Amino acid sequence: MTAFDASRLIGDLKVDLDVDVLVGAYPDRDGPPGTPRAVLDTLAAHGIRAGAVASLRAALFDVRSGNDEVLALEPPVVPVGTVDLRDPIGAVRELDRLAGLGVRAVRLFPDEQGVEAGFPSVRHVARKAAELGLVVLTGGDVRRFWQPFSGLDATVVFLDTHFYHLGDFLVVAADEPGFHTSTRLLNSPDALETVPADRLLYGSRTPHYEPVVPLLRLATSGLKPEEIAAVAGGNARRLLG
Repeated sequence: MTAFDASRLIGDLKVDLDVDVLVGAYPDRDGPPGTPRAVLDTLAAHGIRAGAVASLRAALFDVRSGNDEVLALEPPVVPVGTVDLRDPIGAVRELDRLAGLGVRAVRLFPDEQGVEAGFPSVRHVARKAAELGLVVLTGGDVRRFWQPFSGLDATVVFLDTHFYHLGDFLVVAADEPGFHTSTRLLNSPDALETVPADRLLYGSRTPHYEPVVPLLRLATSGLKPEEIAAVAGGNARRLLG
């Protein structure tokens, strides 16, 4: 599909808040440098007005300095904290600090940090985040990573829900009203329409993935206009304030 065709299909769809935006680079992957200015320019070029932004520096190198860099960014950035799941004691201290600074969400990087869903550290951090009322944005396979958040009355957005695993998400979400999913990998013909619209949040993983694909899927979905508005930012604003 050409850029012209994509633009025609997307039409005047605007996203008020993208919940899956990163600044920084992966040292072991080719890709964009992920400077804040370049990331915001990419979002704006695709009609995305704001992003919930987390730091790869915080995830991969130094938690506190990476988080402080994100906290220093101005709107349209909505800052998202990050903790190191390999250090549960330090992670809980950082959650307390972030909450005290007014941060509303924390992002977890289990795959990048080599952490599995069954590790005690994940449950420890999940419990603390729930106690603080933080929204958790987490990577990882939803078929496993739902477990450490179960029974906590936690608000969680699963960023890596693949349409092949959508049935598993729907089963666990039926018992967990705080469970939500990103649209990023829900690209089958009827995936978006299968999830309750109040559980869907637009996510692109800019700049490391192409925002056009989830935009196209949302724009051409069978959702009603008010449901598209909810997915394109209304739900994210409700959760993140």
